[in-house]
Amino acid sequence: MTRAFVFPGQGSQAVGMGKELSDASPTARAVFEEVNDALSQDLSTLMFEGPIEDLTLTFNAQPALMASSIAVVKVLENDFGVKLADVADYLAGHSLGEYSALAAAGTLNLSDTARLLKLRGEAMQRAVPVGVGAMAAIMGADFSVIEEIAAEAGQGEVCTAANDNADGQVVISGHKGAVERAMEIAKERGIKRAIPLPVSAPFHCPLMQPAADEMAAALADATFSAPYVPVITNVSATPESDPARLRELLVEQITGRVRWRESVLKMGELGVTELIELGTGKVLSGLVRRINPEITGKSVQTMGDIEALAEELK
Repeated sequence: MTRAFVFPGQGSQAVGMGKELSDASPTARAVFEEVNDALSQDLSTLMFEGPIEDLTLTFNAQPALMASSIAVVKVLENDFGVKLADVADYLAGHSLGEYSALAAAGTLNLSDTARLLKLRGEAMQRAVPVGVGAMAAIMGADFSVIEEIAAEAGQGEVCTAANDNADGQVVISGHKGAVERAMEIAKERGIKRAIPLPVSAPFHCPLMQPAADEMAAALADATFSAPYVPVITNVSATPESDPARLRELLVEQITGRVRWRESVLKMGELGVTELIELGTGKVLSGLVRRINPEITGKSVQTMGDIEALAEELK
């Protein structure tokens, strides 16, 4: 069986994330403690107890989701003896989840990943003043149609398709006025659902260039090793193993589109029959049914989930 392990992105955070694993496993606790130390912040208490308003702040949500995912990886590897390098054919992550994938693949160490994600969240927040940008999900239309609508709505401002998540689920991003115009055009064209997203900045569009510049400097200083398993990246939607290329793609990802639908289609082309989502939430394991029903999706979050997966993989 050809298998891909994938890692969730922003929006999957929830109060209580990681707590059950932390209570059950010293291995998981060590992951959360290392992240706390790297950030000089008690992030794990925020994850376990909230409040959700603070956890959802992008500079907290990003390292928190990564920590939750890597805790699952480490428990699987250390407590159950199942190494991703032995059972995974490909790894991938949605937006910040690509950092989780690279940490799981041994390309980045855990402390560096936590610090990079904290900075990434702060840099994205700094890039555009609050209220200037916006994002919206447009449901029920092909990607090419949404691209046309975004181009029409621009009118000298930025409006672009930012996340191609699945057939009929595309997120647009850019200047607030342009995004609002795109939502109106979508409705005029008979597209029933255009929903503004509760985000603090317009991610994955050219307005994020200041954040990309900040991350380029930070990533240049980080140590990148070759991954144990190829990582299908958001920007290329193809498997990548060259550390220098992976570094470049993380910079491009800040302003570039998340090509998730294409990434999953590529997995199908590569023979993947099982997609396993590690960490908080079930978004990606749910989307796979809409993109390629021949790939089965499952979510692994709890100690029970990990135990069942380990039994299956041994």
